[in-house]
Amino acid sequence: MVKVSLASSAAALLCAAAPGSRGVVAAAAVEGECAAGDTTCASGPTTNDTNGKTSGLGPKKPGAPDGSSAGGRADRQPVVQRVVSRARGKVDHGYDGLYGKGKTDDAEEADAEEDSGDDGEDSGAGGATLPPGQCGLYLAPSSIPYAGLGLFSGADIPNDASINEYLGGTFEGYNDEEDPPLWTDLFVPVADHYKATPYRGQQRFPSWLAYIWPEHPGAFSDFNTKPFPDIPRELWDFDTGLDDADGLEFFSDDLNDDLFDLLPDFAPHQRVSAFVPGIATLANHGVGGGDARIANIDRINENSRADFDGQEAPWHPGAGAFTPHHKVEFEATMDVGAGMELLLDYGATFHANLEHKVDHLLTKRHKAEKAGESLADESRPRRGFVDGIHKKWDILDHRERQGVPDELPTEKAKREATDYGFARDWTDFKEGEQPYSEYRKNDYPVWVEEKADDYDVEKEWWPSTAEDITKPLPWLEFNGVCISSGKLRVKSSSVQYAGRGVFSTVEIKKKEVVLSTPLVAMREEDFVIYKADPDQEFWRNVLDKDTVVGTELLLNYAFSHPDSPLYLVPSAPLANFVNNGGPQGGTSPKAKGANVQIAWPKGNAAKLFEWAYNQKHKSHFDNDFDPTKLNDPNPWLKDHPIDVMERSGKLALEFVALRDIAAGEEILIDYGPLWDAAWNEFKDRNPYARGGYFRHSIGVPDGFFPDNWLNVGDTYELAELADLENNPPEPGVALPLTWAHNGKAVASKYAYVVGLPKGFSDTFKEWSESKGIIELYRRLLTEQEGFLLESDGFKVYQPGSLVNTTSEEEKATEYFAHRYHSSQWNFNMHFVGAWEEAARKAILSALGDFGFDLAVKGIGERFGYDNMTCFHASYMGMTHCDKSKMHSDIYGTEDKSWNIVFPLITVEGTDPELDVLAEDINTVIAVHYLKDIAYAMGDFGYHQTRPSDYFDPERDAAGAGGGDDALSGNMRVVFGAYCSQIDASNIAVIRQIYDGDDPAPFADQFKVLPMGEAHWEKGRASSTLASPGGKGY
Repeated sequence: MVKVSLASSAAALLCAAAPGSRGVVAAAAVEGECAAGDTTCASGPTTNDTNGKTSGLGPKKPGAPDGSSAGGRADRQPVVQRVVSRARGKVDHGYDGLYGKGKTDDAEEADAEEDSGDDGEDSGAGGATLPPGQCGLYLAPSSIPYAGLGLFSGADIPNDASINEYLGGTFEGYNDEEDPPLWTDLFVPVADHYKATPYRGQQRFPSWLAYIWPEHPGAFSDFNTKPFPDIPRELWDFDTGLDDADGLEFFSDDLNDDLFDLLPDFAPHQRVSAFVPGIATLANHGVGGGDARIANIDRINENSRADFDGQEAPWHPGAGAFTPHHKVEFEATMDVGAGMELLLDYGATFHANLEHKVDHLLTKRHKAEKAGESLADESRPRRGFVDGIHKKWDILDHRERQGVPDELPTEKAKREATDYGFARDWTDFKEGEQPYSEYRKNDYPVWVEEKADDYDVEKEWWPSTAEDITKPLPWLEFNGVCISSGKLRVKSSSVQYAGRGVFSTVEIKKKEVVLSTPLVAMREEDFVIYKADPDQEFWRNVLDKDTVVGTELLLNYAFSHPDSPLYLVPSAPLANFVNNGGPQGGTSPKAKGANVQIAWPKGNAAKLFEWAYNQKHKSHFDNDFDPTKLNDPNPWLKDHPIDVMERSGKLALEFVALRDIAAGEEILIDYGPLWDAAWNEFKDRNPYARGGYFRHSIGVPDGFFPDNWLNVGDTYELAELADLENNPPEPGVALPLTWAHNGKAVASKYAYVVGLPKGFSDTFKEWSESKGIIELYRRLLTEQEGFLLESDGFKVYQPGSLVNTTSEEEKATEYFAHRYHSSQWNFNMHFVGAWEEAARKAILSALGDFGFDLAVKGIGERFGYDNMTCFHASYMGMTHCDKSKMHSDIYGTEDKSWNIVFPLITVEGTDPELDVLAEDINTVIAVHYLKDIAYAMGDFGYHQTRPSDYFDPERDAAGAGGGDDALSGNMRVVFGAYCSQIDASNIAVIRQIYDGDDPAPFADQFKVLPMGEAHWEKGRASSTLASPGGKGY
């Protein structure tokens, strides 16, 4: 056995994260391996301090060679550990039969040789030491920053000992040398890896997926290749949790006991994604500075089994109705002291991502404290912004300002660069590259180097000793929730076809809490398995949402109500073994039917989960946990189901005894009449007619779900969209986009709508048609001769010459056309904008004449600007799109700029055309363009064109002949104007925004301040789009 080396001479830092208890827990930096023959190093920390206490990660059990006493607290000595691979054989529990066979003779001989030098004082041997009735496992506020809830040991556990055996508990008559642990965990495979595929749902990553151990890191979501913006993880208001983890592996081809006896050397190899309630879900990950990690528990892979408890499909209806995977067991990888947090290693990828995020959070906390700011004040008040400006955006502001160059190409050079017919994006240029012929100095640099701070995250915050991650047992008893105390055990159920069940080991009194469990919140669609073809060329075609091929087994473990979209899956040990007993048959002991019912937490449990549920936007520090200030139990009952779904793992329920329960009784609840009817119908079918496995959720009792969870939807919808067409905002009135389910802003910083005059869209469309621009689009989008542009192709046209209703002067007016990234994103978006001054003035004048001035004025007044200038305007037209890039057009301008977009031509009866990313950087809302209403997207207003397929000239023969009727109404054209208060604080960034993509024909407008044109000024009604500054162009 390879021992884990410890070195008390080096400082370490511990931090962890796990779902529900997600966040951060302990880690340690490591220095070197034990020298050969160094028995002191090899046996772990046994050095006594002057008080006779043991330093290191946990006190030893009674009888340790150093004489330390059980339960003693370790001194605050720095601890360092290097995690090493441990070639672990099957654990010897000293018994055969139900749980597993004992060790082989060869293994016993090897152990005898290993133990020969320890004078019979092997702290890793021996039986369970937990007295009957004592809590072995607590759920409580983690001792680590940003960890939420953590899992704590209620007893000392020696190295190499089974966690389940020590913490599962005991009861009178239990023989810890011969009997198996009272419980081990199960796991439920998750078959569908397309839960977070773009265009499947409205969230890039639903919160419940953070609790699924993936087949491989990123199995459910690859944030590097899918169409989402490059936003640092520390800005995300969602947690990918275990999706980055590979510290534990789960296999579909685990053996049953009989096969294991026949094939003792067989190693399962078919990895699966799995929901693993119990230790694997609730124990946090160890993370520290640098590459250091520490874990004090690990899974015993060899003990896992897969069987249906003697049932076979299709003959037995229970086969396939519950998971075959059980005996998921864990062991200590070092001495663990009573009250110590139990930590898993989630793997290197998870570690790196989490460490970066937590470093940011801790630094932010330090800066807030240094500035005397409250951590609860995460937003700065700002006029017009409904919820202020969240401070997290400072990071992106800082990044964008840092990228502003010292020199800028001139307008002349920009125009010359597009002569060869291709537009270029500045992000394609290599660092230091200067591809333009002429540059001028940037007179308004905005990059200011931040003053260095000597703050050391690791020194100040990362835990470094056993004491840092250990809680006194009385504290855990008062502030935590016991989830294992020896009064429950798992064995074969007494209910026919039920598989394994939970049994009492002691007498349980009426109204006593039998078990508490956190809950993972899901929606019905999460359980659906659609037909999928990963080889499809286009993302939109990977899933066939019209063809359902199955239902996740996880549905059978979920509590639900037929009138609610919310499904709740327990995540604590034992909770998913509770079977159906039918309605309560009486109050006498051993009466038939259910003997427990589910209830919302009370007492200490209610306070604990109130704190956990409200941590979404708070500090997640255990020293913020003050039960005296918690007086709003079960806050999730007031929330909409959508809000509850965003906080998976942070709410809970309890199983409460309906009557006195005798020792040895199976714990049963009533699954409800709908479940009973479905089960009886399935069970009574001919085995060959069942057509699959039984799938049905567990019903909750009447009145358990609050009324606000019933008869509501689980779709993110905008409150405004239901009324906007019939009751649009008054012209010039700017309103925030808000969620229909809770009235909160979708994105206070950047997502608004503004009213336009009635008939504005049609009037501006008619004007555009008269100038030939719509006809230009017909030819561009049908790829007629002379109008076929390559990806990023650019060309100047005279659209007035394509129609007969304009003057000779207008026929000669030049506009540019630019086909945007069609090879990269496989869509035919074309931009059309003014190439010469006459075209620019014509567009702005028309906008002003038809009432766009009101929109500019409304935004300026709402947000308290002094003036606004519309420095860029262009049309956007397309007929097909497979996917596009989530992006922001405006950024880093001190929240003084808006991209105001409205439709001219839309395709009737089609899906929404635009995706807007909410400020949580997770939820995407799809919206329709509406006539006479503009979407106003501010700084970092992330959005994208949605998939659509109106017309494809390569596919649709009608496009080959060209002409005005080629599209048959199947194109979309919208218009956008960039309008800002441009001043010394943002002119360099705005020039960068305008200059970023070729062509940029009017770059010289940013040469000096004040701007040459102001299209709206506070207190000056004469400043308009048609007459800038009241003086004209």
